[in-house]
Amino acid sequence: MTMPRGIRNNNPGNLRRSRDVWKGLSKEQADPEFCQFITAHDGLRALAIVLLNYQKRHKLGTVRKILTRFAPASENNLSAYIDSVCTRLGKWPDDQIDLMGNRQWLADLMSAIVRHENGIQPYSETEYYRAVDAAINRGE
Repeated sequence: MTMPRGIRNNNPGNLRRSRDVWKGLSKEQADPEFCQFITAHDGLRALAIVLLNYQKRHKLGTVRKILTRFAPASENNLSAYIDSVCTRLGKWPDDQIDLMGNRQWLADLMSAIVRHENGIQPYSETEYYRAVDAAINRGE
């Protein structure tokens, strides 16, 4: 069985290619649409940074607002995406979530996004927390 694209690219959040120069980005970017990272940790850290920036820079504080920006309706079944993530989080779409002050919410949101994006959940809770800590500290 072929692994999902996000897992193959070590980009479990399926971050699109952009002008951002992510730490851990592979030198060879063979995928024309999505970033390719050296390790899954690098891809998870980038996802955590994106989600943190949605709260810091754009003041997005609900699952609905975050996912509307992250997974626009022009490319996704946004309603199904929001429902899937909210079910996994045990939250309503318009409940406030504090990703900057609660690393568990950030790790849980990332896990739900990865599951929805890839259809599988290959990473441990520890791997999510390592990525969250690296994003917060902007280190390894």
